[in-house]
Amino acid sequence: MMESWNPTIAGDAGPKYLAIVKALAEDIRAGRLPPGVRLPPQRALAKHLNVDLTTVTRAFNEARRTGLIDATAGRGSFVRGPTPPKEMRRPDPSGSVDFSMNMPPQPVTARLAERMEAGLSRLARSPGFLDRMQYQDSAGNMADRTAAAHWLGGRLGPLPVHRVLVAGGAQVVLAAVLAATLRPGDALCVPALTYPGLRMAAERRGIRLVPVPCDADGLDPDAFLESCKAERPRALYLVPTLDNPTTATLPPTRRERIAEVARSHGVAVIEDDAYGALPPDAPPPIASLAADITWHIATLSKCVSPGLRVAYVAVPGTNEAVRLAAELRAINMMASPLTAALASQWIAEGELDAVVAAIRHENGRRQAVAREALQGLDLQAHSCGHHLWLRLPEPWRRGEFGAHARQLGLSVILSDAFAVGPAPEAIRVSLGAAPDAETLRYGLSLLATLLTHPPGAISTVV
Repeated sequence: MMESWNPTIAGDAGPKYLAIVKALAEDIRAGRLPPGVRLPPQRALAKHLNVDLTTVTRAFNEARRTGLIDATAGRGSFVRGPTPPKEMRRPDPSGSVDFSMNMPPQPVTARLAERMEAGLSRLARSPGFLDRMQYQDSAGNMADRTAAAHWLGGRLGPLPVHRVLVAGGAQVVLAAVLAATLRPGDALCVPALTYPGLRMAAERRGIRLVPVPCDADGLDPDAFLESCKAERPRALYLVPTLDNPTTATLPPTRRERIAEVARSHGVAVIEDDAYGALPPDAPPPIASLAADITWHIATLSKCVSPGLRVAYVAVPGTNEAVRLAAELRAINMMASPLTAALASQWIAEGELDAVVAAIRHENGRRQAVAREALQGLDLQAHSCGHHLWLRLPEPWRRGEFGAHARQLGLSVILSDAFAVGPAPEAIRVSLGAAPDAETLRYGLSLLATLLTHPPGAISTVV
C-alpha cells in the first residue's frame, strides 16, 4: 500500500478534486504509482492534503470513472493495470453499451425537448386545459379519439371514431385485447419468435401459445393454415412490419393470405403495428384488408418516444370497442390525459410526422454504422428500424456469448426471450438506446470482435 503517496495540489487552479485526479494521472504515467498498487485510505489522504474527505471521495470517483483506478468494497482503491487494446476500451463513463432496450433514438433533429416544452405551454394556455387534468373516459376523450382516427387513417384508410380508442401504451392494450377476446386455455397463434411482452401477458391469463413457423419474409401463411386446422385457435398475434425480433416485413400477398385464412377459420387478428409508421413504403396493414376481424394496435413508444405512453387501437366494431374500454378501465383506468392531448396537438400541427421522419432518418444512419461494423456476419435488418437480428457464428452458443458480452459491459437480448419452443443461436441488437454514434460504433465493434473470435480464445483478446 502506498501510504507515502503525498501529491502536491496547492498550486493548481480549478477544483481541488480535479487537481488530485491530475496528480494521480501524472504519477501513474511516470511510473511512480505502478499497476496494482493500493492507494492510501481516503481519510488519510484528505488529512495530508488538508481538504474535506468529500473532496477526496469525489476525486477517487472521477479517477475510477476515467479508468485510472479500481475500487473494491472493504479492500480499498488500486491503480489499474495496463490499458486494454483500443478495440476493447469503453468510452462510455458507465462502462456499458445498452443493445437490449428496443427504443427509438432521440436525435437532436427531432427537437423532442423543444417540441414538448412548446406543446405543453400551448396546452396550458388553451381553453378547457383544466378539464384535461381530470379523469377521462377509458376509451379516450372524443378529441383524442378523433386525432387518433386521423393519424391511423393515413395507413388504414378512413376510420369512424367509434372504432378507435386511446390507451396508455401498447402493453396495456395487449393485456386488454387478450382479456376481451380469449379465455384461459384458449389457443393463440404466434410467430415462433415473438414479442416477450405478448408472451408474458398471455401466460398470465393461462392462454396457450401455438408457434407458427416463419422465414425471412415473416409468418408462413400455409403453416398458419395448418395450425388453424390442428389447434383451432381463437386469435393470431403478429408484428407485420419490422417484426420484433427478426425485422421481417410481411409482403402484401402474405398479408392478404393470412387475412383470408383467419376469416375462413373464425380467427381474430391482433396486429401489433408498433413500427408501421417508420418505413414510408410499408405495405397496407392487415386491418386495412380485414377490418372486421382485426384489432390494430399502433403505439407511439416505438416511433416517437416511450415517455409518451400513448397507443391507438382500431377495433372491428362498436361491440368490441365497448368490451375493450371495459378491460382498459379495469387494467389502467385511462391513458394520461396530458400526454394524449400533447400527441393530439402534434398530430393536428404536423409535429408528430416530423418527429417520426427525424427518427426514421437517424435509424438509417445507425443501421449504416451497424452494417459497416458487422459486415460479414449473418444479420437481418431494415434501414428504417432501430433493431437487427444477428445469428451467432459457429462455434458460439448464445448462453456463453451472453456471459462474455456482459463481462465487457454489453447488454443484448438472447433469442430465448422470444422463442416459443426451441431457441435459435441468435441475438437481438437494438440500436436506439446508445446516446451517440461514437458509443454505438464502439459497442458494435466490440460485438464484432467477440463474434469473430472463438470462445476459447476470447479471454486472450479481452
